[in-house]
Amino acid sequence: MHNHWMIETVAQLMRRAAAQAILPRFRSLHANEIEEKSPGELVTAADRESETMLTAGLLALLPGSAVLGEEAASTQPDSVQRLSGQADLWVVDPLDGTSNFVEGKPIFSVMVALMRHGETVASWILDPLTDTLAVAQKGGGAWLGGQRIVTTRTVPNDGDLRGAVLTRFLPRELRLSIDTRAQCVGGILPGLRCAGHEYPAVATGSQNFVLFWRTEPWDHVPGVLFITEAGGYVARLDDTPYVPLDGGKGLLVAHNRETWQAVARCLLA
Repeated sequence: MHNHWMIETVAQLMRRAAAQAILPRFRSLHANEIEEKSPGELVTAADRESETMLTAGLLALLPGSAVLGEEAASTQPDSVQRLSGQADLWVVDPLDGTSNFVEGKPIFSVMVALMRHGETVASWILDPLTDTLAVAQKGGGAWLGGQRIVTTRTVPNDGDLRGAVLTRFLPRELRLSIDTRAQCVGGILPGLRCAGHEYPAVATGSQNFVLFWRTEPWDHVPGVLFITEAGGYVARLDDTPYVPLDGGKGLLVAHNRETWQAVARCLLA
């Protein structure tokens, strides 16, 4: 699997889905192309059409594989459990950052990952507006826009730490606890509402960390491989390993392990 042909083929499939299903609708969505699939959660015709294209293309690319797509899973609640034992499983977020997309904000992405026997072996994150592609391969490193990404070993002083805490789904008690500790770090950012942008931002050092609560696989499987292959560190809030399909909650992502420990000491201790 780990070859240039596969990487490029999936990337081109994502670009076609973006060009045909997503970009023509950016800032041109009609009211009948937007629905609320659950309270506060939007889905658009762009999400659905992109997932349909990606699913067909990925299944044809790797016969015998299966696809776990966000929109299909929203109508089939047992999808994650049912597909968790699949030998070759594609995980697809056809349009990450749907709320931004609906609001006309240029912060959204398309994400794909390939899991083999439960282990993530490759991932792709595409920014359709800039055509910037983040790619990672298990044991093969992380690349952004064709350039190898390697995190630094620098650890900022606590007062210089800057990162996002995504509070929307945080339990109230945890949110209040973090609020009382927030002065320990230099800055709590509101977040980009798009994991496909948050993970590269941490990898490149644009921000030091991001804390998530809800960790659906399509939102995080691609980014976790990318950040770890770049040299970053990801773990549950109690520093136990992230297991993609275990249904767990809470995830802290940091530029390197030492920064992760500094953030956890400040915000979670």
